[in-house]
Amino acid sequence: MLFNTLTYAVFLPLVWLALWILCTARRSRLWLILIASYVFYGWWDPRFLILIAFSTATDFLIGITLQRTVNVARRRWLLVLSLFVNLGLLFTFKYFNFFASSLVEACASLGWSVSLPTLNIILPVGISFYTFQTLSYTIDVFRGRMPACHDPVAFAAFVAFFPQLVAGPIERASDLLPQFETAQTFSFNEARLGLRQILFGLFKKVVVADQCGKLVSPLFDDPGSHSGSLLCVGAMLFAFQIYGDFSGYSDIAIGSARLLGFKLSMNFRYPYFARDIAEFWRGWHMTLTSWFRDYVYFPLGGNREGRWRAFRNIVIVFLLSALWHGANWTFIVWGLIHTLMYIPLFLTRRHRTRLEIVAQNRRFPSLADLARMAITFAGVTVAWVFFRADSVSKAWDYLAACTHWSSVEDGLGLPHAMALSAVLVMLIFEWYGRREPFALQKIFPHSMILRWFTYLVLILAILQFAVTDVPFIYFQF
Repeated sequence: MLFNTLTYAVFLPLVWLALWILCTARRSRLWLILIASYVFYGWWDPRFLILIAFSTATDFLIGITLQRTVNVARRRWLLVLSLFVNLGLLFTFKYFNFFASSLVEACASLGWSVSLPTLNIILPVGISFYTFQTLSYTIDVFRGRMPACHDPVAFAAFVAFFPQLVAGPIERASDLLPQFETAQTFSFNEARLGLRQILFGLFKKVVVADQCGKLVSPLFDDPGSHSGSLLCVGAMLFAFQIYGDFSGYSDIAIGSARLLGFKLSMNFRYPYFARDIAEFWRGWHMTLTSWFRDYVYFPLGGNREGRWRAFRNIVIVFLLSALWHGANWTFIVWGLIHTLMYIPLFLTRRHRTRLEIVAQNRRFPSLADLARMAITFAGVTVAWVFFRADSVSKAWDYLAACTHWSSVEDGLGLPHAMALSAVLVMLIFEWYGRREPFALQKIFPHSMILRWFTYLVLILAILQFAVTDVPFIYFQF
């Protein structure tokens, strides 16, 4: 079930009404959320439910056993079992074919003939997200940072919570699970903010991302047939496509959870206003970044064991982040580019120099900040070309074609102007709302007329462009 469909527009209000009107007891609400989440997830393919139920049962039982076990060696083996099951499922469905084909190609380059089987299986939607979420639970129980959950319904609802199940935010068990173990209370203010966040998320997805995507696909499919200037615009449009798509999903997820009385983590903090790559990663997919920091970077030693060990740990984290996004060499190159941009900041100790919001006490950025934002955005956009391309060679072809400004006479048309206008509107809202968790949180607080006029314009724009149900990009991860 997609957020940007009529089906979800009916599904969410029905769940909301049932939750707050029909289900008065906490237990009945838990069952409602669990059933609704399984309906939501099974809407794509009911077979996916077997996988998520197996992962849920495994970590639920391991968590209880961990809490009851005192023997250190046995506790470690229980953690290894959880890692083996969860990462084993992820590897099988997502990475087996990639590593098998890569090994065959590597052997062929050495003159060896090797044949390995491949699996003809589909990638379950959201497996990378809920795998990391359940792993955070067993690791935190193992570390003694939280008690094991003894309520199977609450735990299953936590794992399958439909607003953030298939594309995040990646929630920590210590933050989200206790919310299922306590009674929820309705808050009109939270519901109002939730609707605002859903509205802006739909605008970013339907009006910005989907319209940019229509223009981007032909350019990446055949870059040689277009001028370099148009290809440069196409690369920039993809940067906004993936941002509008993914951050739009996060906004809809957080807003939907707010309607149901749950608080999810912020996942984006205006990353395209970043003045260096370190600031960009503090604002892009924040829950994934913090997950790798707490469960990979710090356990490897962080920066406590010398600069070169920290250097190694950073490279490992960026590599794992790249592989998390997909089983393709394009993602590895994408991660390598970000690593190369980040390392100079780390080595010169400038990776944590810009922790405050850009233009914190000013309406507009300084020229220096504007230049830094433009340079950072340019570097990120080049990396996005590898992220978007089908292969590394096609990414190089695209970038090479960007330099041929007069090869073909074509230029910007009305669709490009409309897409760029939508991007500009999004950026204006986000610039003036950059001090808030989401752009519309305090939109025109002193003028109800302007506020409702803004809502109406956004709704009309969404209805105008919502002609097809375009899947979210991060569903493939």
